[in-house]
Amino acid sequence: MFQGAVFDIGQTLVDYKIPMNWSKLYRPAFEHIADKYNYNFSQDQYQKAVNIMTKYNTRVYPRDYEVSSTVIFTEILDGMEIALEDMKQVKESFYAYFKRECHLYSDVEPTLRALSEKGIRLGTLSDVAYGMDNEYALEDIAAIIKYIEWPFTSNDTGYRKSCTKGLEILAEKMGTDLSDLVVVGDEEKDMACAKKAGAYAVFINRGQAARDYGQDKTIQTLTELLPMFGIVACDFPEKCMCACTHD
Repeated sequence: MFQGAVFDIGQTLVDYKIPMNWSKLYRPAFEHIADKYNYNFSQDQYQKAVNIMTKYNTRVYPRDYEVSSTVIFTEILDGMEIALEDMKQVKESFYAYFKRECHLYSDVEPTLRALSEKGIRLGTLSDVAYGMDNEYALEDIAAIIKYIEWPFTSNDTGYRKSCTKGLEILAEKMGTDLSDLVVVGDEEKDMACAKKAGAYAVFINRGQAARDYGQDKTIQTLTELLPMFGIVACDFPEKCMCACTHD
């Protein structure tokens, strides 16, 4: 039986109402920052910000290693002639712009609670966007982080998926063989990372068209994970989200 589960965050645990590729929203995000803090950016400065963000956009230029927000926003502030002491407010506003209207999916809390009560080791492994610090990246799972002993992002491991190094580091921290881990995610890179590492790859498909990423299993709700860990969920999960363990 599996001993642990590792979850991606975005579109696996948390529903974000934005495209996965933020390219078209760079300019509006910096216009929002300008309005909030009374910056007066020129067209050239806006374009510099867009160019720098594009350079670090892993949807455009994939990479295995993580780059910190400090590195990215030092470039941004220099190019837009913003004082370095303003970095925190600029970062906060930029990230907040992309995190509007996000919420946990309804199946998340009952599933993680049931797994935690069963003694299953739980972690996250999520690639942050543009070096997003954990204080911002993890605040969207604040309501369920009590169930997660290892809430990791690429900031913690230094690596991005589909590179397996981050998952290997997390498995070692969890004291679990990779073959005893279930990895749950919503993207091809999640499945590739799990398969290359020797973990069990579960693709969560929340209403998308069918996709074959080489996953071991496809689910539509997280509660479908429970039987894999010896937990019998309610016969009518659409009516009961308690993730109880009826025999």
